[in-house]
Formats: sequence, structure tokens, C-alpha cells
Amino acid sequence: MQPLEPPDSHFVSAALGWLELGNWREAAAELEGVAPALSQHPAVLRMRYEIHAQAGNWDLASQDALTLAKAVPDEPASWTKLAYATRRKSGGGIPSAKAILACARQRFPSEALIAYNLACYECQLGNMAQARALLRESFQLGKPAVFKEMSLSDPDLEPLRQEIERM
Repeated sequence: MQPLEPPDSHFVSAALGWLELGNWREAAAELEGVAPALSQHPAVLRMRYEIHAQAGNWDLASQDALTLAKAVPDEPASWTKLAYATRRKSGGGIPSAKAILACARQRFPSEALIAYNLACYECQLGNMAQARALLRESFQLGKPAVFKEMSLSDPDLEPLRQEIERM
């Protein structure tokens, strides 16, 4: 897919700036400036997802993530976004999100964030042995210090907190 050109790329950049300031409403207003013909461009879909996520509108974020996953299926982040939003959308939940990432894991077996998020889901489902194994795998696949720090503050992994401290 071709990168966005000005002025559309400027609208996406401006939307990102507003999001970084915590103002999803202004970000959404900026994104409205993108040409309608480019509304399905991956850069626009990513930004729209982030706007809806920051707004807590998980139903719309899930729709954006699904469209993004179809547009760029070889991008692991598309699938993690889809799982994250699916978990939080109406009628979603952890089992649905887990199913998405289980499929993504087959496609991206060396993606640390997928293993990490699956560890979170398994922990929340009470599957502690699987959660431990996936968490260790995420440490091996990614930067161990980064994943350890992230896991120590992740509420999904609270039941494993003491074990994580010793990892």
C-alpha cells in the first residue's frame, strides 16, 4: 500500500498530535479532513482505531481493527488491536479475544506481544500453567526487561505478580 501523501498525511499527523495530548475529539475532527477515498487506508484505519480506543468506544474500535486486519493481515499489530478491542466490545470478552490471538500466534509464532497477551488472557481465565508458559515465552521472544516491567504493572497478571518478580 502506498504511503499517504499530503495533505492527507498531515491530517493523520495532526490527529496523532491531538491523541498524544489526550484529546480524542480533536483527533477525530482532524481525521475528518482525510479524503473519503482514503478512509480505508491502513494509516487512517490505525488512527481511527486509536481514536475510538481512547474514547472507549470498543465497538467502533473493533470494526476498525477488523478492517485493518483484513487490509494488512501480515502486520501482527493488526491482530493484537483486534483482540484488544474484541475483548472490550459489547458481546466480546476474553474467550473471543483469545481465539483471535491463538490464530495470530500460528501465523506469527515469534511475536512476543501475542504470547504476552495470550498469557494475560489465560491468567484471567484461571489457566495459570498456560499463562506462566506464555509469559516466559514472551520474555524469551521479546526484550525480557521490557516485558517483565510491563507484566509487573498489568492488572491481568495480578495473580502471578509474586512469581513475575522472581522471573
